[in-house]
Amino acid sequence: MDAAHSEPTGSDRSEPVLLTEPADGTPSVVDTPEALHTAAAALAAGQGPVAVDTERASGYRYWQRAYLVQLHREGSGTVLVDPLPLAGELSPLVAALSDTEWVLHAASQDLPCLAELGLYPGRLFDTELAGRLAGFDRVSLGALVERMLSYQLEKGHSAVDWSRRPLPRDWLVYAALDVELLIALRSALRAELDGQGKLEWAHEEFETVRTAEPPAARPEPWRRTSGIHRIRQPRQLAAVRSLWQARDALARERDLAPGRVLPDSSIMQAAQTNPANEAELTALPVFGGKQQRRRASMWMRALNAARSLPKSELPDPTPPNDGPPPANRWSDRDPAAAARLSAARTALAEIAETNSLPMENLILPDLLRRTCWDPPENPDPETVARTLRARGAREWQISLTAEALSTALDTPAI
Repeated sequence: MDAAHSEPTGSDRSEPVLLTEPADGTPSVVDTPEALHTAAAALAAGQGPVAVDTERASGYRYWQRAYLVQLHREGSGTVLVDPLPLAGELSPLVAALSDTEWVLHAASQDLPCLAELGLYPGRLFDTELAGRLAGFDRVSLGALVERMLSYQLEKGHSAVDWSRRPLPRDWLVYAALDVELLIALRSALRAELDGQGKLEWAHEEFETVRTAEPPAARPEPWRRTSGIHRIRQPRQLAAVRSLWQARDALARERDLAPGRVLPDSSIMQAAQTNPANEAELTALPVFGGKQQRRRASMWMRALNAARSLPKSELPDPTPPNDGPPPANRWSDRDPAAAARLSAARTALAEIAETNSLPMENLILPDLLRRTCWDPPENPDPETVARTLRARGAREWQISLTAEALSTALDTPAI
């Protein structure tokens, strides 16, 4: 930890110290190739792990690209890199950070946009995941820094438009502070996990996050529209789909968050109201605004396209699902599966409590449901272990759960 931010001790721990400025001041933004080479050399000369974070413009932009990359390393200080004027060409950082452990908080959120910039960690420590494995109930960066280091981070710019230029100074202060204590937090959490006998579990989890493939594209992403559960008529679902697709095309083209083009609630209202013409459409809330009036013909084309579809092309009210049905329907659909799931949840809850783990970190809920719905034919511990392994469970999870699951999978229906 930087000397200016040495860890409070004794009575100081009762009142967290609010950090409002980085220890060495707010660094200038790296936005030229020359500055990037200088920053990369400084990072390469540092010692130990490197803290990494990104700022995106979620809620403002369509693409989840990084608009700022923050790095901190002992002996190097903090570096703030603006990828925009550098056209995403950050190759000097690749060599500087090779074979260096990266420390991120909630790494799965940042790794995709870092990969777009050609930045991939060789090793990883995820402080949020470490906090979960340690059994802490609050695992936000601020909560963990306060608990483990007795500092309080000033939060307030996480949801701003990071695509804005120039970036205000107080935003840069926030961004720099987000990485300044990550190395010290990593050390404290590592010691905590080691003391609980969970450090090897954490290494398995971190490696899984580091090497995870990008999630497969959803076959029907429009079904994620908020409020769609209230619509069951195929023709109305077709209207939702058509409006969603029109919105998505425009949002993609203009790099705007879809909700800023047209809110989900307006899609739902138009689909249910079924306006016959532009006048009826613009009489609806939101659609009557100046911006939406200019787009009224586009929205009407989408609605008319849905209206003209033959019945054979209307969407199925039941969304496609490659997994088991919702658990609350198991008792009717398959009482034996319901009994297996109930027994498994009871047994695993006890294991999770014994090991101070969240249930979802002991075993993914989807994996548990799939295993109970479609168990191996001979559910002995070895076969259950192979089944869990084939479905993505880590070795530490298998060692804790295979035997209990084997017993639960033999539970008879009531």
